[in-house]
Amino acid sequence: MTPAIPLPRAGHVCASFALLLVLGVPARAAPETAAIFGIELFDPGVVGGRKARPDETRRLGLVTDELRKALGEAVTPVDVAPQAAEIAKQAPLYKCDGCAAAIAKTLGADLAVSGYVEKGSNQIFNLTVTITEATTGKIVRGGRVVIRADTDDTWAHAMRWVVKNRLLAEPLPNRS
Repeated sequence: MTPAIPLPRAGHVCASFALLLVLGVPARAAPETAAIFGIELFDPGVVGGRKARPDETRRLGLVTDELRKALGEAVTPVDVAPQAAEIAKQAPLYKCDGCAAAIAKTLGADLAVSGYVEKGSNQIFNLTVTITEATTGKIVRGGRVVIRADTDDTWAHAMRWVVKNRLLAEPLPNRS
């Protein structure tokens, strides 16, 4: 008769298994923080630019809200209000040569998310959004989509599409 091999106690087995699970599975990093700036209007047909009309301002707010919602759990937004004066001074951010990243960095954000709607005609617009590292100013993701009708639904749909299919089609670089 062979001697019985003592089996470890059930508590030890459970603790060992739990330790393997914790050590064997890489921890998922918390979402990075992002300064999500308001989407701006670029009307190349007007020399020197112009202020957005009330209906355009409302739609720009709508697509900015859609951007924040569509980024969902991918990033944690930071409040940009403390830098409102600097944002207004540097506006439009799409022309300020990296100031969005610098402003995001002062807010303590890891990323800067900015974009603009370029007016091509009364019914055709281009929506462009970029995600930039706050510390380096390097663009890590960008996307553009054509909006072919001037309605709330088409603008909102365009923002959701560009986030899903361009910005978050795969995890952001160096992020889980």
